[in-house]
Amino acid sequence: MKINYIHEPTDLQCGQAVLAMVLGKTAEEICRFLDNDRETDLAEMKRTLREFGAEVSEERRAFKDKRELPPLCMLSLETPRCWHWSLYCEGLFYDPEHGVSEELTETKRRYYWEIKR
Repeated sequence: MKINYIHEPTDLQCGQAVLAMVLGKTAEEICRFLDNDRETDLAEMKRTLREFGAEVSEERRAFKDKRELPPLCMLSLETPRCWHWSLYCEGLFYDPEHGVSEELTETKRRYYWEIKR
């Protein structure tokens, strides 16, 4: 599965960047679609994925290690600074703030929703 990394345009657009990476769009296109260039909530994330034809699980699941994750999922992470949206795809974390990595940035709590496209 091919993901093109997108850095968040502003500190408040991690959700838009995640949606853009999954859907093959730009963060600006997602901002226009949502009519929102600030923080996104779970309902906006799920609605946008579904409206563009992706499936997203209903249930939030906690995880400790990336071996527990499905091939593609959006992540909600409690970082030392804030709650943050990120993306996991086939062994790599695509973090709109920190870049692409095999390891997850420091978090207190972490949850995922599986995505199928």
